[in-house]
Amino acid sequence: MGDNMLIKEMKIEERPREKLLELGSNNLSDEELLAIIIKTGTKGYSSKDLAISLIENLGGINNLKDLTINSLDSIKGIGKVKKIELLAILELGKRIYLKRNIIHKKYNDPYLIYLDNKSLIYGLKQEYFYVFYLDTKKNLIERKLLYMGTINKSVVHPREVFKYAYILSASGLICMHNHPTGDVIPSKSDIELTKTLVEIGRIQGIEVLDHLVVSDENYFSFYENHLIGDKV
Repeated sequence: MGDNMLIKEMKIEERPREKLLELGSNNLSDEELLAIIIKTGTKGYSSKDLAISLIENLGGINNLKDLTINSLDSIKGIGKVKKIELLAILELGKRIYLKRNIIHKKYNDPYLIYLDNKSLIYGLKQEYFYVFYLDTKKNLIERKLLYMGTINKSVVHPREVFKYAYILSASGLICMHNHPTGDVIPSKSDIELTKTLVEIGRIQGIEVLDHLVVSDENYFSFYENHLIGDKV
């Protein structure tokens, strides 16, 4: 892992921070950029050494998106504070990249809803169930994460879904959950849950407008596929 040269022992022009100021961030290597984020090294290892070790342990820079607290445990010299800072910076970068400044207040297009909320589920290894609460003009009032785990009719309780609709005075709602496998075809449980929510919504006067099943790269809309709403 490098020659264990500490940052302070490097020539000034070779130090990552000084190099960034002199040449710009786009001229630094992946290891140098990560070293700046890590900030300080540990006994015998510079921050750049730790950066190299981290990238090697993950199998490449692209796998930084899958970084977790536990995956950092094997890297010597990266303590709790560094772990938290790394995860926060990576999450922020992920959101900036995925959102691409696309923010739509009106939730009447499944594809745009998917784009706006893709960052919520990107790279996740378990299912997350969100509900978007809307006013009469289909403007977003609020977004709620109601469940994490394996989604089915028994764990996503309609009481929780509609409770927030009453609190927020919502006239309609859209559900969204991810399939970490990448296959966005609704499962039997997805279909049963959606039917239950639609039926309860009709009784309560709160329309369930759509249910999106999403992955990192794709989505399935119950509405677009004539399984819910006006298209049924």
